[in-house]
Amino acid sequence: MADRLKEIKKQTAIAKLNDVPTSPRKMRLVADIIRGVEVNRALDILKYSNKEASVRLEKLLRSAIANWEAKNEADRKELENGNVCVQSIMVGQGRSLKRIRTAPQGRAARIRKRSNHVTIIVGTKAVKTEEAK
Repeated sequence: MADRLKEIKKQTAIAKLNDVPTSPRKMRLVADIIRGVEVNRALDILKYSNKEASVRLEKLLRSAIANWEAKNEADRKELENGNVCVQSIMVGQGRSLKRIRTAPQGRAARIRKRSNHVTIIVGTKAVKTEEAK
């Protein structure tokens, strides 16, 4: 059991990005597009997306791919063959900066500048099917 878990962890790579100054809702819109997609196709989707969040996700995905390559130097052909995919991508809420803007009749309105934390897990497709069993 422990050996199998070590093998699964070896075939996956994780990359995290904390305190991204974009609201989680906007980041999730882009993250939902690339979830479960092969990494080369995901990079193409992010490159040609008009969303601002796609630039940061593209850089994070490249980092996750580099982490996967560092762990699996012998299996670099898997990346070229299209067997490496985005297994999961999670977007969580980060801290909110609270600011004040003037409002009519001498009042003040609260502005919340939201941020988020993103985690990408990249791995081979074969690992994904084994976990389902």
